[in-house]
Amino acid sequence: MKKSYKNGIPGIVFLILSSINGFGQSDTVKYFFEGHTYQWHTAGDKVDDRLEKFDFSEYDGIWLGGDVCSEALLEYSTLEYIDNLFDLKHPNTHWAFGNHDSRNGNWIWFEELSGKKTYYTSHYKGITYMVLNSTLTPYHCEQLNDQYRTIVNLCDTIQESSHLIFLVHHCLWENVPGLPVPYKYAQSNLRYFSFTCDDLNATFLNDIYPRLIEVKNRGVEVILIMGDMGSQRINILNPDGIHFVGTGLNRSKYQDPEVRENSDRDWFIEFKHVPETRWLDWKFHDLDSTMQVRGLQ
Repeated sequence: MKKSYKNGIPGIVFLILSSINGFGQSDTVKYFFEGHTYQWHTAGDKVDDRLEKFDFSEYDGIWLGGDVCSEALLEYSTLEYIDNLFDLKHPNTHWAFGNHDSRNGNWIWFEELSGKKTYYTSHYKGITYMVLNSTLTPYHCEQLNDQYRTIVNLCDTIQESSHLIFLVHHCLWENVPGLPVPYKYAQSNLRYFSFTCDDLNATFLNDIYPRLIEVKNRGVEVILIMGDMGSQRINILNPDGIHFVGTGLNRSKYQDPEVRENSDRDWFIEFKHVPETRWLDWKFHDLDSTMQVRGLQ
């Protein structure tokens, strides 16, 4: 909002129009989410070639749902390539590690380049983020327990944020009220994933989900975003008032043009946010159609 419109009649008119339209154009920032972004049929060091052409300059945040390249941390040059595309050092660029990102180790490369751990919490323009590493196992016991403590502390203390966004790669949501069974929308189902080495029953449903309901009941909107979905989509507000959202890319798998054209569409999610009014909304967009309209193909 321009400073000259903060007070007096112009400000009142602007706020009325903002409430009618959902947001004021000058106040709106946009964020981009995509999952499962790797390019099929490569050496493992490329994202989907459409994302190489995509213009991210209009977004004030890029959220990656994992499996960014199929061998994302095999070579340091691949990490540098990912950084050049998505600016990993930006405070609102977030990368929830998937199995393709983590399986070659070298996590320290990411931590040193980005200044972030593979799991962390952050705050940006009134929104709090929890980026999960769902590839942690009891072999990473110290990190797994530390991630759990981070989640617990966050859920116990969050108050002023308008939204809490959890970013994760794998599906952890089996038997969550109001959601279909994972095989209908996800490529993974870590129903037995334990968030701590100390308690095998500390699953998402038993331990984390009740904490998120408590956060929601304190007036903070809770959105969980997942990236291990191929071309599938999910966008559900469940009976407890928690949002479950996700999508990914998969069409580069099909090299034959006709087969590819007849395959499921690929989607990305565009979030629009007005920090001053605490308004956040999102919409799925067909990646190919968007690029065609923007002249990027």
